[in-house]
Amino acid sequence: MPDNLKVVAHFQDGTVVHGTTLDFLPNRPMFHLQPMDGGPARKVQCVRLKALFFVKSFVGSPKRDDIRGFIAGPAEAQQGRKVAVRFKDGELLCGYTLGYSGERDGFMMFPADAEGNNSRIYVMRSSTVEIKAGPAAEVLAEKVLAATEASGGAASAS
Repeated sequence: MPDNLKVVAHFQDGTVVHGTTLDFLPNRPMFHLQPMDGGPARKVQCVRLKALFFVKSFVGSPKRDDIRGFIAGPAEAQQGRKVAVRFKDGELLCGYTLGYSGERDGFMMFPADAEGNNSRIYVMRSSTVEIKAGPAAEVLAEKVLAATEASGGAASAS
């Protein structure tokens, strides 16, 4: 029997649920999430998700500064080609993907910051404003990060 996968489900309505899952598959429309608070397992419809974060720990490291944007690295890596995702809520994620297609509802990506708490992230396309892959991903990341700095805000970026 496989180990429970630690996940943090971010829903499009802003709800965040920490828990575990045994049956998430990217090509299925739903999966079961066992919340960490001990509540009953719940069915999660993927169309309601913003993204599903597969995490190393539920605690994380509050003292750690996440790397924003892309780490100086190749345009393609073992985890695929660069991808930048800007969500409707303003969050920016940067990483690599082996399977992005504008035809699918969602795709898996690996964060650019491999030392962070996220091991991989399943992104629902319907929760995004913009997705760029390849060289255009760096352009999007630079644009969003520059706008964030100019406004004095702190957009989340991984």
